[in-house]
Amino acid sequence: MRVRDALHISDRRQRQATRGMQVFLATMLLAGLALRNGGVVVNASIGLFVTFLPGILERDLGIPIDAGLALWISAAVFLHALGTITWPGIGKPYASVWWWDHLTHALSASLVAGVGYATTHAVDIHSDSVSFPPRFQFVFILLFVLAFGVFWEVIEFMIGLAADYTGTQGVLTQYGLGDSMLDLVFNTLGAMLVAAYGSAQLSEVVDALTARLAETYG
Repeated sequence: MRVRDALHISDRRQRQATRGMQVFLATMLLAGLALRNGGVVVNASIGLFVTFLPGILERDLGIPIDAGLALWISAAVFLHALGTITWPGIGKPYASVWWWDHLTHALSASLVAGVGYATTHAVDIHSDSVSFPPRFQFVFILLFVLAFGVFWEVIEFMIGLAADYTGTQGVLTQYGLGDSMLDLVFNTLGAMLVAAYGSAQLSEVVDALTARLAETYG
């Protein structure tokens, strides 16, 4: 069963939620430009661009992105951007809300895992010379996400060093070794969810990628 079916959320409501996130991110971008806050501008810009990616993929590459999948993608970048804003009485959710960082990492990792799952499964179906048994695919997705997570933590560390050296505000913030380890734990959790339930959520994407491979490579 798909997540959207379990939650009984209509396609119309999912599209409305995605549009609401886009409006908020656009407002956040304008506010960042007005206040000359580079961190807000970068996070809002990237988040806003990612929310439009599903439409671009569907229009230009013919990959079907339903409302639920679009909402999944949008929610991940929206919550990340939301966590970088200082809210009155709360501060930045990334720093003041203990579970915020864990939630965003699990969601982001699930997107990375989704890309890995859809790609490998499409290749497995398309090619007779390649075979990914279910257990291998499960382990591959976990390793794929863990590798990406380690790479991301290195990027956060380097951006932090650059910000300290130049005396500017960093776009990404790293809160120490313990935080990095917890990030990797929740990355793994997000990957496990996709590895276990990705077949139902990404079946249409896999079919489209398989058809595109057949069209390109025969």
